[in-house]
Amino acid sequence: MKKFRFHLFLLPCMVLTTIVKAQRQRDTMLTQPLIPITKQQLLSNVDIIANMRYAFRSEFNEGAYTGSRFNMEQFRLEFRGKVLDKLYFRFRDRYTRDPTTQTVDNLSRSTDLAYLRFDPDEHWKIYAGKLCADWGGFEFDANPIEIYEYSDIVEYADNFLSGAGVGYVTNNKQEFTFQLLNSRTATFGELYDSVPGLRPSKFPFAAVGNWRGELFDGKVSTIWSYSIFKEAHNTYMNYIALGTQLKLKNFQLQYDFKWSDEQLDRKTIVSDIIKPLGIQAATDAKYISHWMRADVRVAPIVNLFFVGMVDFANWDDNPDPSVDSRLRTAWGYMPGVEVFPFKKYNLKIYGIMVGRKYVYSDYAKNTLGASNTDNYRISVGIISPILVL
Repeated sequence: MKKFRFHLFLLPCMVLTTIVKAQRQRDTMLTQPLIPITKQQLLSNVDIIANMRYAFRSEFNEGAYTGSRFNMEQFRLEFRGKVLDKLYFRFRDRYTRDPTTQTVDNLSRSTDLAYLRFDPDEHWKIYAGKLCADWGGFEFDANPIEIYEYSDIVEYADNFLSGAGVGYVTNNKQEFTFQLLNSRTATFGELYDSVPGLRPSKFPFAAVGNWRGELFDGKVSTIWSYSIFKEAHNTYMNYIALGTQLKLKNFQLQYDFKWSDEQLDRKTIVSDIIKPLGIQAATDAKYISHWMRADVRVAPIVNLFFVGMVDFANWDDNPDPSVDSRLRTAWGYMPGVEVFPFKKYNLKIYGIMVGRKYVYSDYAKNTLGASNTDNYRISVGIISPILVL
């Protein structure tokens, strides 16, 4: 009887002990990391960045208010990091562009970057995949979320192309790069359908050379480039971009000059203007761009800036030789303010006025039916390349 009573007393203790052990096992299971500890070291070499610009914008056309809306102006998710010693990767996809697979490189139109880079030593780098064409100019070199409105010559360019490149950095911080790329992501027929007298090239390539310079103890920087694109058989595009920056303590000035001579109109601005003539794709189009940005840091968290630009679109193959080759002049002006509320986070709040004015030549207006336009928008928003990991 005493033994029965003892076991009866011991039973609750055994049950309680079993419950406690089971609870501890559950707690242990719940606190196990989703990513095994053996894999966590790899993540220390990886960055995940959400590049975004979000704004409330009010729009005006010819001085008349047309409406307001919230708008995700830019959202690009980026993964980059180190795979092995000296081997790196980078991938960036744009969620504000239609993900249409392109016929030439078999990649989505929304994919900006998808490449591997190998650094044999501190001077050399070799990379291949879908790249950003290493054109010159500070406007093009900036993170896209920082550019409130692109100049025409950049806005209409096909600048994310598949290929390979090599770069060399000297001891005095001069960097030289060379790239060999596909000249486009779509086929000749998709872009131009057919152009009388021209036939597609078997290898439509782009060759890009770039110099990034540091002068006068870093006060002056350069991003200069020359590119040649083969658009069709014996048909080329030559592009020069010269970007120069002056950087002082609380003041920064950037100026870009861009010039594109296109035997077959790649930007399509001239082609769109002359469509009433029944010409599908213009030949001998030329584009010239001047872009400038000035920044003044008036306080540690406040930056005042102004962006000004002008683009010229010329058609040198007009059958009427008495007509001026210039068809359109596009003006842009952007005064604004940026506020950096956090010291440790790269986030800023901005307010800006983005104005665009398009002025057509008398020939374009009288013969081709073009008309001048003047519009602007006022935006308030946030910009942040958020480091997720």
